[in-house]
Amino acid sequence: MATYADLVFLDGRVVTVDAEFTVASALAVTGGIISAVGGRDDVEPLVGPDTRVVDLRGATLLPGINDSHLHGCAFGMATPPLSLDLGHPAVSSLADVAGAVREAVARVPGGQWITGHGWDTGYLDECLADPSRLPSRHDLDAVSPDHPVVLYSFSGHATWVNSKALELMGVDRDTVAPPGGAIVADASGEPTGLLQEGAQDLVQNALPPLSRQERTDAIRSTLATLARLGITSYTEPGLGPGGDGLMRGALGAQTLDVYRRLLADGELTARVGVLLLPTGMTSTAEEFARTLDALDESGDADPRRLAIHGVKVFADGIIPNKTAWMHEPYVGGGCGSLCVGGETDAERISEIGAMIRHAHAAGHQLGVHVTGDRAIDTVADAFAAAMAEHPRPDARHYVIHGDFLTARSMKVLAAHGFGVNMNPTIKWTVADMEEEFVGVERAAYAWPYRDALDAGVRVASGSDAPVTSPDWRQGVATMVLRESKAAGRVSGPEQRIALAEALRTYTIDAAWQDFADDWKGSLEPGKAADLCVLDGDLLTADPHDIPEMPVVLTVVDGQVVHDALRD
Repeated sequence: MATYADLVFLDGRVVTVDAEFTVASALAVTGGIISAVGGRDDVEPLVGPDTRVVDLRGATLLPGINDSHLHGCAFGMATPPLSLDLGHPAVSSLADVAGAVREAVARVPGGQWITGHGWDTGYLDECLADPSRLPSRHDLDAVSPDHPVVLYSFSGHATWVNSKALELMGVDRDTVAPPGGAIVADASGEPTGLLQEGAQDLVQNALPPLSRQERTDAIRSTLATLARLGITSYTEPGLGPGGDGLMRGALGAQTLDVYRRLLADGELTARVGVLLLPTGMTSTAEEFARTLDALDESGDADPRRLAIHGVKVFADGIIPNKTAWMHEPYVGGGCGSLCVGGETDAERISEIGAMIRHAHAAGHQLGVHVTGDRAIDTVADAFAAAMAEHPRPDARHYVIHGDFLTARSMKVLAAHGFGVNMNPTIKWTVADMEEEFVGVERAAYAWPYRDALDAGVRVASGSDAPVTSPDWRQGVATMVLRESKAAGRVSGPEQRIALAEALRTYTIDAAWQDFADDWKGSLEPGKAADLCVLDGDLLTADPHDIPEMPVVLTVVDGQVVHDALRD
């Protein structure tokens, strides 16, 4: 008896992303698996009475997109209707932010916390006119004297609150910031309402924790958005006790339980890989080891739908806060530092090395948040030292972000089969703004895709949502063009890569990061039927037009989860 396909695609641009980057014209799916790839003659015999046949009419069929760094629960919480949208172009000034808060105050009961996400001083008129002008509690107090307000920056490394929130947090001029954090104060020593890095824990401790239902609603919202974008897999980079104080616990251990329930109920419409987060943005090696060893990694989930891949560690901060650890000073001075425990650079280097060594010896994959060039060199060396002490084949450790990846670090990563997880949509967002922190030349170099690929480093791409939108189409355009969001200027043209290379970072090489490149990430017979259909010919499109190319069909494991063709 003949076995017919469930789903057949004909007459399109089937971009396989196989080793040769073969482009076919037809593909068949049977039982959740790709059963044939080639031309019409290869696929038509598999069409049966119940087969759905999609005439692509020249449209592009891609492997399902794998966003390799996306905070799923946090993204859902950071987007309407669960939070105010304060990103560009929704707001363009501090006055716009105040207006959005004023409207929220009118909608919610007295005393209820108001949250918003996405503000960026690089897109607020008052801050652009005067770079020394930063968001302040005074901007919010007039419109919300009685409702506590907490507004998260686009980066997740700064939080802006009003006076009512400071009161509930118990923060005043005498409050000492946690290690690695900063409570920004005015000339008289009073808190301005701006909290950076580890000081954000102070507001998290005052907020009511997310309920299970809120977490569930947030992840459902994210899954719906990702399906519309053709994203079939993502890495949730950091769930565990270290996330309990971040974004109302959106990165906490309870969120992993919600994922497990959604999978059990058949609602998890994307594949999710998880990095465990034992400790937060500042911790000691002793605390990290003790917490990691106590984590319960058990579970009976389908590892192809929900899997724990490894452990996340924070090594430093970010460039806009001048908390990334750099070899050369920032404009205006200072080099940042590692954010782990220790009083001196030497002590902090020892601490991060001990964390990496412990997780590596325990058999975990490591994803380390690190952005400054000196910090990246430190982490790469620690990876290599851990491997030398405890040889492990195919550990697939990687640096997360890797903004200022050095030639030295690239050589170390490539030699040991390690990777880097870069963020093209963040590059697009901050390219112009970073010039004021590190100068024109260094800002242009940030996220050196070309150099990393040429050095033989495995490169995966992710959005870091909610830091940026998880729109991989903009990410691809940015990798190819290196143009900035604000001014449209080219930033680092020598780091441009080809379209085929850009697509690999969102497909097969992202699957490599997941230890899954043998069964997903390319369109080859026998691999999982995770698919994304773009309306139009991606291979011949002007890169400037790619962000507007509609995603018309998304398939996960052979099941259609987004279908604009039948809407």
